[in-house]
Amino acid sequence: RAKEIKTKLGTLLQKPDSAIDFIIPYPEKPEKPPKAQKPSPEEALQWRDSLEKLLQNPYGLTSFHSFLRSEFSEENAEFWVACEDYKKIKSPVKMAEKAKKIYEEFIQTEAPKEVNIDHFTKAVTMKNLVEPSPSSFDMAQKRIFALMEKDSLPRFVRSEFYQELIK
Repeated sequence: RAKEIKTKLGTLLQKPDSAIDFIIPYPEKPEKPPKAQKPSPEEALQWRDSLEKLLQNPYGLTSFHSFLRSEFSEENAEFWVACEDYKKIKSPVKMAEKAKKIYEEFIQTEAPKEVNIDHFTKAVTMKNLVEPSPSSFDMAQKRIFALMEKDSLPRFVRSEFYQELIK
């Protein structure tokens, strides 16, 4: 049993095959939220008290992501979105592939977009990846959500962009 776990974990921890895996695409211009979906000031006001409502709104998510990019912390929103997408995967093979990708991009030490989670959460997440399931990243995702809610959301609400939305 231990050998089986070690083999599965070894597969997850393999290094990328080529340098192409290290190329991170950056848009040339900052993303502008889609104009047609601009929320009403009343709807945007709800975001002050609910990060969940903000992240569920496409315009809100794009706005928040752009704000986080300006603060060099967009990896938090990207990780949260990646986890939401991961939970929708039904195929065990695709789930294992996506789990490996999320781990390499956001969790492993020195990852290109490493999120700020404590050692215990990282260890639990790694253990969960031995047999990937829809809940494999739940603890890490909750930690990042709490971090964004406590730290990033209050700064976003004070930002000029948000202030314009609620006028």
